[in-house]
Amino acid sequence: MDDTVDPDRFDSRRSTAYANRGMVATSQPLAAEAGVSILREGGNAFDAAVATAAALNVVEPTSTGLGGDVFALYRTADGEVGAMRSCGPAPADATIENVRGALEEADDISGYYPESRGYAVDGDSDGADLEMPFLGPHAVTVPGTARGWEATVEELGTLSLAEALEPAIGYATEGYPVSPIIAGHWAGAEELFTDEHAREAFLFDGEAPDVGQTVTLPRLGDSLQQIADEGADAFYEGEIADAIVEEIQSAGGFMTREDLAEFSPEFVEPVSTTYNGVEVYELPPNNQGLVALEALNIAEEIGAGEHDYDSPERVHAFAEAMKLAFVDGHHYITDPEFEEAPPLAAKEYARERAAAIGDAPIQDPEVGVPTKAAEDADTVLLTVGDEEGNLVSYINSRFAGFGSGLVAGDTGIALQNRGASFSLDPDHPNSLEPGKRPFHTLVPAIAKLDEDDWLAFGVMGGYMQPQGHVQVLSNLVDYGMDLQEALDRPRWRYREDGSLGIEERLPNAAKLARKGHDVGVLPPVMFGGAQAVRRRGETLSGATEPRKDGTPIGY
Repeated sequence: MDDTVDPDRFDSRRSTAYANRGMVATSQPLAAEAGVSILREGGNAFDAAVATAAALNVVEPTSTGLGGDVFALYRTADGEVGAMRSCGPAPADATIENVRGALEEADDISGYYPESRGYAVDGDSDGADLEMPFLGPHAVTVPGTARGWEATVEELGTLSLAEALEPAIGYATEGYPVSPIIAGHWAGAEELFTDEHAREAFLFDGEAPDVGQTVTLPRLGDSLQQIADEGADAFYEGEIADAIVEEIQSAGGFMTREDLAEFSPEFVEPVSTTYNGVEVYELPPNNQGLVALEALNIAEEIGAGEHDYDSPERVHAFAEAMKLAFVDGHHYITDPEFEEAPPLAAKEYARERAAAIGDAPIQDPEVGVPTKAAEDADTVLLTVGDEEGNLVSYINSRFAGFGSGLVAGDTGIALQNRGASFSLDPDHPNSLEPGKRPFHTLVPAIAKLDEDDWLAFGVMGGYMQPQGHVQVLSNLVDYGMDLQEALDRPRWRYREDGSLGIEERLPNAAKLARKGHDVGVLPPVMFGGAQAVRRRGETLSGATEPRKDGTPIGY
C-alpha cells in the first residue's frame, strides 16, 4: 500500500473535542474550518453543513462533488427529527434496451468495467451479457448536490447559498495544500481521466498532487461562483447544464437538459428503531438505512452487545446479524416510487431472523448485492452542532472516487457513477428504468441516546456504512465508550464474497477463524470514515475518523 493512504504509520492520538457554541467534524481540517467560520459569522448548523460539504468538494475532490448526490438527517433546535434526500434518477431514455444497444454498438467498452473493481471484460464482449457499466456515460445519474445544498439553506438555514459557498470558492481559487490520505487517493485520477479537459481540471502537469502541494481548482471555483451568483438553477438549467449534457451525450449517454431541469430534492420521514434503549434514525429506501436498523434489531435480540468486548463471540454475533440484514436489504431496497420495501426494521421480523444465528457462521447467505463495486465506494461525511440545538449529519458522494471518469466540459465538475448500482436484469429489484433512482449506500444518522442527549453520526464507505453504524453505536451504548474512543476501536466488516474482513489490531482473529469465518486482514482505509457530533445538555462534543485526514473543530 502507498504510504500516503496508510494512517497506521501515525502514532498520534486524539481525545474527544468539547465546545459550547459550535462543533464541526469531518474528514479534512480545512473543510471543518470552513464550517466553523460560517458558525462564527452567525450561520446555524445547516448553513455550516453546506459550507463544509462545498469545501470538501474542493479539498477532498477524490470523494465528493457537485456531480454527485447529498443527503441529510437532522434534529432541529425545536426537536423535529427529519431527513433530506437529494439524489437524481436515471435519464428518461435510459432503458435496459437502450443501454444494452449502446454497449453493443460501442467500439471498446472495456474501460467501463475496471479490473480494479472486480470486472473481467475485454473490448469485444457482447453487450447482451454485461452488467451495468461501472464507469462511463451510462453510469451517470442526475446529480442532486446543487439543489440539495440550496434546499438545505433555504428550508433550514439562516444564510444564503452564496454565503455558504464563500469558503469553498476561496480554497478553489486561492489554493490549499493537499493532505496525506487524500493525496494517496488522488493518484487514481491519473488512470481514470483520459480526456484532456478532465486531466487539466484535476491533474497538474499530468500528475496527481503530492502531499503538501498547494493546488488550485479554478474551473471548479468558477462553477461554484456561478452557482453562488445565480442559484442552483445555474447547474440544472444554465451553461453548466449544457456542459453536462454535451459531455454525456458525446460519450454515448442519454442525459438531456429536461432530465436535469426536472430534478428536485425531497424532505422525507426517517425510519427508526430502538437499540438497547437508544432511538436510532436512518434514511428510508432507496437508501440502505433499513439494513442498519434490521442489523441492530437482530443484534439486540441475540444479545450481541452482552459479550466481552475483545471476545470473538461479540464480533461473530454482530457480523451474523449484519449478514442477514444485507441479505434482506439488498433484495428488497429500491426506489419506493417503483416498489415498496417490507418492514425490515420491525422487531417481530428481527426475532424471526435471529433464530437462524448459532455458534457457527451462516454459510452462503446469497447476498443480492446490486453491484459488487459498491462495496468499497468513496464518500464524505460531516456532522455539525450549534448552540441553538440544531444537529445535522450530512453526506455527499459521487459513489466511487472521482466518479464516472467524465468531467463536464470546462466546468471542473466530475460526474458521479451512481448508476452503476442499477442492474440490467429486468427482474432485479434495482433494475434500470427511466426516472428511477438507484439503490443508494449513503446513510447519515441521528440517535437519541437519552433525554437531552443527541448524536449526529455516520460512517462513510459503501457497504461499510451500516456496519460502521452498528459498531459505533454498540461501542457507545453497550460498552460505554466516549465519542472518540468509539471511532478509534478496530473494526470488522462482512464482505460480499462471504469473508470477514478485520483490521490487524482486532484481537482473537484466530478464534474467529476456528469458528468457521473466512478471516482476512484488510488495510485501515477499507473500514470507512466515521464522524460524530454529540449534544448533551448545553455541551457539544466531536470526534473524527482516525483513518482519515480530518479533525473536529469547536468554538
